[in-house]
Amino acid sequence: MTFQNTREFAQELDSQDKLHHYRNEFLFPQVNGRKVIYFTGNSLGLQPKRTKAYVDEVMDDWAKLAVEGHFYAEKPWWDYHERFAAPLSKIVGALPSEVSVMNTLTVNLHLLMVSFYRPTEKKYKILCEAKAFPSDQYMLQSQVRFHGYNPDDAIVELQRREGEHNIRLEDILAKIEELGEEIALVLIGGVNYYTGQVFDIKTITEAGHKVGAYVGWDLAHAAGNIKLELHDWDVDFAAWCSYKYMNSGPGNASGCFVHEMHHDNYELNRFAGWWGHNKERRFLMEPKFSPETGANGWQISNLPILSLAPYLASVEMFAEVGMDALIEKRNKITSYLEFILHEIDKEVDSTFEIITPENQEERASQLSVFLHGEGRTLFDYLMKNGVITDWREPNVIRLAPVPLYCSFEDMYEFGQILKQGILSHK
Repeated sequence: MTFQNTREFAQELDSQDKLHHYRNEFLFPQVNGRKVIYFTGNSLGLQPKRTKAYVDEVMDDWAKLAVEGHFYAEKPWWDYHERFAAPLSKIVGALPSEVSVMNTLTVNLHLLMVSFYRPTEKKYKILCEAKAFPSDQYMLQSQVRFHGYNPDDAIVELQRREGEHNIRLEDILAKIEELGEEIALVLIGGVNYYTGQVFDIKTITEAGHKVGAYVGWDLAHAAGNIKLELHDWDVDFAAWCSYKYMNSGPGNASGCFVHEMHHDNYELNRFAGWWGHNKERRFLMEPKFSPETGANGWQISNLPILSLAPYLASVEMFAEVGMDALIEKRNKITSYLEFILHEIDKEVDSTFEIITPENQEERASQLSVFLHGEGRTLFDYLMKNGVITDWREPNVIRLAPVPLYCSFEDMYEFGQILKQGILSHK
């Protein structure tokens, strides 16, 4: 398609957009009396309007039933989490038994590493990407120290080539082959938070397994954003947060995946708790732990129903839309944003360098842009004029045109505000 940098063209794209009406399902902050252009769904998604009803239902059941709500609420709290199995499995490409909800992202990654980081004297190294999200770096450092290893030796970071912004697949595969049987675990972010690069999960997982390593993925920026087939790709484990692309609310519950090949492997260590115990025997209060079948067997504590309610509202919306439709719009609106950036670049003295890969297979709903010749004042101008975006040092803005609630006209309007912001500071 040949794009045009006009409001009329953007409005025409919106009129053709099958998902455009979902924009009205969300609550937008306002700046200067107008809805913001919201580019930070890769940090915290907007609130769906339907969320309040799900939370109110739990509050009403608590008021009317108190403890009996565990069994007699409209959606009994006892098995509330089981409602996630079908919709979440479709979002991440899993069997319903392979997914669960519990805790928060880094907590779940720590818990999953109890099972899947099993270092030995010769096989103890963890392979991850350089400039991973800091929480992952801190987690990995603390895990290897816990097992008695030096992070400088045990953690191997995949580096970008000099002058390049993204990590080449061939370099990842070469590093896996080079380290060989020294690798105990490959743990990478499915989408790099800084550049927006999407990694080839299938190929990297195959390579890790070939040298006898477990392979897990931090899908914080991937779940609800890219096409995932975790079961078919034989991923060992994964975890993700729900508050970015899945709009469940600040700091909300995490999802996790454990491949069915591991469900009956009782040699894997795990930290046990009452809620992971066999559901049918849980109230017998038996002294010996017998895990629930599937990913639910990695649960530990009674689940926070008030946190799960917004998440359930979201995954049911995803079930309505489907990942294929989301990805189709994601590709189109991201390409249109890229076009707008290039068009504005021609009209100003500054230079925009998009560091997210051009290849559609290696990017999703994010463009990370170096603003050469600009500084923090431009970011401040955008924020004051109703463009909510994300600033990363030294001078990168991350733009995530989330397909559920961003419009093509938003992309056009952003371009005009961006141009005015640059010109006004010259």
